[in-house]
Amino acid sequence: MSLAAVRGFIEALSKAYPAGSSELDFTDPYTLLVAVVLSAQTTDAAVNRAGRTLFAAAPTPAAMVALGAEAVGVHIRSIGLWQGKAKNVVELSRLLIERHGGAVPNDRGALEALPGVGRKTANVVLNVAFGHDTMAVDTHVFRLGNRTGIAPGKTVREVEDGLVRRIPKDLLRPAHYQLILHGRYACKARRPECWRCVAKEWCRFPAKEAGPASSAG
Repeated sequence: MSLAAVRGFIEALSKAYPAGSSELDFTDPYTLLVAVVLSAQTTDAAVNRAGRTLFAAAPTPAAMVALGAEAVGVHIRSIGLWQGKAKNVVELSRLLIERHGGAVPNDRGALEALPGVGRKTANVVLNVAFGHDTMAVDTHVFRLGNRTGIAPGKTVREVEDGLVRRIPKDLLRPAHYQLILHGRYACKARRPECWRCVAKEWCRFPAKEAGPASSAG
């Protein structure tokens, strides 16, 4: 896909998803960080349900540490991998206090040094909380990068680097969630709904003209 086509594709998504923001519920960088850690292999809706009671009980790192992993587990038992996540949330909260005075650091290395925080989670926090031009590549973004031709790559990092390099800087920051939302609701994994895609004019997916009865992923 040419750079001009990339701009056209992303501009079309920006009109379809103008908010371009997370569907996770959070109130500050700390609750965002915890919500993203909890969201691994779990839906945003499930995290939001668990987060309502968890953040009411522990809205700060100090409160989370005081709550403890066992009590955190009671709040998040409905989400996947909850035992490990409960331990990670308490330990990362402890380290935020110990290393950063209870604040979420605006630094990739410091974020990735926290339990349960990998490159994707750090990218989300840097993008949403601190305004960095990062691209968190989840399963939806990886699929769109390859399927559409925007930024093909065999690895998550290849797709991430390609998207950051090829998406115009003025469109990059909100493009992160616009790609996620488009992948979640239209460019689906098994059956992309190409007939209603707002960006199909620029997409290089060969089966994009298929109708709803025969479309395949």
